[in-house]
Amino acid sequence: MSRVTLGGVELPRPLIVAPPAHEARPEPADVPAALAPVVDVLSGSTVAALTGAGVSTDSGVPDYRSPGSPPRRPITHQEFLATEAHRRHYWARNHLGWRFLRDVAPNAGHEALARMEHEGIVNGVVTQNIDLLHLKAGSRNVVHLHGRYDRVVCRDCGNVISREHLDETLTRLNPGWRERHVADVEVAPDADAALESTADFRIADCPRCGGILMPDVVFFGGTAPRERVERARAIVDEADALLVAGSSLAVMSGLRFVRQAAKAGKPVVIITRGLTRGDELATVKVEMSTTTALTYLADVL
Repeated sequence: MSRVTLGGVELPRPLIVAPPAHEARPEPADVPAALAPVVDVLSGSTVAALTGAGVSTDSGVPDYRSPGSPPRRPITHQEFLATEAHRRHYWARNHLGWRFLRDVAPNAGHEALARMEHEGIVNGVVTQNIDLLHLKAGSRNVVHLHGRYDRVVCRDCGNVISREHLDETLTRLNPGWRERHVADVEVAPDADAALESTADFRIADCPRCGGILMPDVVFFGGTAPRERVERARAIVDEADALLVAGSSLAVMSGLRFVRQAAKAGKPVVIITRGLTRGDELATVKVEMSTTTALTYLADVL
């Protein structure tokens, strides 16, 4: 745990270190053989899907924990609320990074899950991602467990505005700022961007009450709203099996659904690169590209 100081306030900030790239297993040469145990378990079943950042990496969205990912210190919920300096730092970086998520396209893995939902194989998707790529791909029953990048919420009055609208306000308050810093951009998984100098950035307050505006996402140290958790639990309850794709299950928000399915005696299939906290509960675990795996499963299930 490192510490970060902004505005004279020192707070802990987690350092997330992914396994080194050389620990990644090579992709299986024989995809049908590698996925045969998955097909055996899931055939004829209604499947709930739980997805993590690994599903979106083939769309160009970076993640925190895949082997070879650079160390990152994401902002925490407590840090964001601590001081205006922390919020200014966050919004300045997000002002550069959020359009990347707006413009990114779903990959074949997202499209495969949408196709399986339309065919009645998948009953819903619970995603830890904020990128909205499942919706773009055509999935309909999606629970965005950790929120979505395109909405901003007032902490005081609950007013919801679009990120697009906030972008117009921040651009007006900071003319030419994006253009001066665009060369510095390195987008992070939460639409943050690596940027050091933010002291001159002006932030916006809630247009309704003047309160604190916060992205409608769950930061590290925050909790998913109960309503989202209950909707996700219902999807898992109504399915015969759980398919985890692209998640390390490092945080309880996702692991809880693996435990829920396992406790109910439902098979759990995990497809991702690297170790997960749910491996011991998995009926089948396959380490490979989720794009390759989901595309194949959509063809054979």
